Amino acid sequence: MKTALYSGSFDPVHLGHVDVVRRAARLFDRVVLAIGVHHAKAGLLSPEDRAAMLRAVADPITAETGTPIEIVTFDGLVVDAARAAGAVAIVRGLRNTTDFEYEAQMAGMNAVLAPAVDTIYLGAAPEVRHIASSLVRQIAALGGDIDAFVPPHVAEKLRALYRR
Repeated sequence: MKTALYSGSFDPVHLGHVDVVRRAARLFDRVVLAIGVHHAKAGLLSPEDRAAMLRAVADPITAETGTPIEIVTFDGLVVDAARAAGAVAIVRGLRNTTDFEYEAQMAGMNAVLAPAVDTIYLGAAPEVRHIASSLVRQIAALGGDIDAFVPPHVAEKLRALYRR
């Protein structure tokens, strides 16, 4: 069974993430979504909220593809999370050349730390290439319409958070 690990803050999960998860589920036998939780960085959403939002996204993809999708949190190196998950690959989404430069450097470092774990890049679909969690948070905080960028359950959660 070939397992892929897709890590991120997912703060919040957006349609670009959903695209990568769906495509990884078509390529691998099992996908592990790893939520990075760093004690020095406070996120907008709790790790539990992020996991619940990811579960709501993952369940329909599992039903569609038959690929099991697990959700975990980690607070160390992504290669350690990949090894713990039994992953043969770390999946990364690329939106642009800036992402590629950063991800290529990380892949090189990860290859030294965990030679048995490959990095697989999935180019973002044109319709989601522009989406970033930081921009979604900023638009939501300013009362803007985020429906085109996130799944409906995420938009509802963010609107509720910013109404407070």
